[in-house]
Amino acid sequence: MDYVISLEDIHKVYSMGEVEVHALRGVSINIKSGEFISIVGPSGSGKSTLMNIIGCLDKPTSGKYFIEAQNVVNLEKNQLAEIRNEKIGFVFQSFNLLPRTSAIENVELPLIYNDTPSSKRLELAKEALRVLGLEGREHHLPSQLSGGQQQRVAIARAIVNEPSIILADEPTGNLDTKMSVEILEIFKSLNEQGKTIVVITHEKDIAEYADRIIILSDGKIISEDKIDRKSDYDLNQAPHLN
Repeated sequence: MDYVISLEDIHKVYSMGEVEVHALRGVSINIKSGEFISIVGPSGSGKSTLMNIIGCLDKPTSGKYFIEAQNVVNLEKNQLAEIRNEKIGFVFQSFNLLPRTSAIENVELPLIYNDTPSSKRLELAKEALRVLGLEGREHHLPSQLSGGQQQRVAIARAIVNEPSIILADEPTGNLDTKMSVEILEIFKSLNEQGKTIVVITHEKDIAEYADRIIILSDGKIISEDKIDRKSDYDLNQAPHLN
């Protein structure tokens, strides 16, 4: 079977002087196109390290990593940047918007990197903001938008290049409950449109929006469960989850 993401026996070791820190210890994950996955774990479990590897922001110490059947472990920095720009849309807890740049200019950024003509950039960015319910807010600065609206801008930026994968790192961490639900419903909608969604979180309520939950502890996968929407799945029963 072909997977959009396939990690095989991934290890990540950081050297801190004479001390070696094993952040990931033999992680293997296969994700099919169109899946909605959550990766869950407490602080120090290795989920941020795993996110960086999945997002081609870092390389494993050992193991294999394939995106759409392409082995990316040994690629050069410019090749990894190209994959990030073409295949992965990022959404972060802190939104990562340029503060002195309008919403539409923030959304245009990935299109600038891939040399999309300016007229086409404007058209695509406006449409992405419209899809996210921000029509009329195109020229607002981030400081003029609510937290939920800022995250919508960030999602518009993530999808403007039509990536196959959306990678979200604690995407509701700075939002209240109402806004969190709205953002998660957007992810569900994008997933229904065929996007592969990977959400990194430590919150069980957020994790339960996914179709499959992978739980990390001390750099290892300790649990992997599909969510049966017809049953009363209880994430509280998962071990070592804070």
